[in-house]
Amino acid sequence: MAHPIGRDEHATTVRTSVWLDEHDWLHRLYKAPNNTSPKFRIPDLLSACVALTLAEPDSQRLLVEYLTTRHALRDPKCPGRSCDIFPAQFDQVLEAHRAAWNRFPNPMFEIEHILTGCVAVAMSMENGGEIVLRQARDNLIARSKASGGSVN
Repeated sequence: MAHPIGRDEHATTVRTSVWLDEHDWLHRLYKAPNNTSPKFRIPDLLSACVALTLAEPDSQRLLVEYLTTRHALRDPKCPGRSCDIFPAQFDQVLEAHRAAWNRFPNPMFEIEHILTGCVAVAMSMENGGEIVLRQARDNLIARSKASGGSVN
């Protein structure tokens, strides 16, 4: 039987980026005292923000509202910070990128903008950090079930 924790194996993730303010929030959540057992890392936290934001029509509405108002007012040259996301949630982001609200004649937001918006929506939720940690746990369980008990 293979050892359940392969030290030389890494979970498959997709490399992307999030704008600095939102990445800093993810990092603070990573360092938060209630992020324990298990301690979720940035890919878990970013994936949780995406799952929370893109799962429900109301949350998607908040994302579009954020992108077309507050995000559009930010400096477009704002640097992003590199981070990873799990494939299932990256697929959700790709679906949002192809959604009608992001097609002609509407302005087009890049994947980095949608990811940043997902974090911003999670940040704006009351008890957003706790909700994100709960969603990260749910995502971990879903990945484990999908892979037959291994989260890699």
